[in-house]
Amino acid sequence: MTDPISDMLTRIRNAVTLKKAEVVLPASKVKWHIAQLLEREHFIKKAEQSKDSQTNRPVIRLILKYQDGASVIQGLDRVSKPGRRIYQPARTIPRVLPSLGIQIISTSRGLMTNSEAKRQKLGGEVMCVIY
Repeated sequence: MTDPISDMLTRIRNAVTLKKAEVVLPASKVKWHIAQLLEREHFIKKAEQSKDSQTNRPVIRLILKYQDGASVIQGLDRVSKPGRRIYQPARTIPRVLPSLGIQIISTSRGLMTNSEAKRQKLGGEVMCVIY
């Protein structure tokens, strides 16, 4: 697998399409921070780390959130890819569907949403867009 973040987003997208209650994916620090941001921004109910009972490897379990039968997550798009990195300076960070979506940006102070990065005047690599 060359892009684990794209794999994470695809697993979430597929689970939302099938109206699954939860998603289990292999753990990494970056995926865990993305999951925490999704939970903090109320796109998912809960994110937790655990060990897989069969392989004893760390996994991340995401409990998806639905309102009136529809998923809270309407779209997930990977912006910066391994073959083409996309960077935004702090002054040009756009808003994503105002009050409906976020961008996850990798800054020198860690992963944060576009509004947090703009507030702290930090630019960085635009990882993905969630709305």
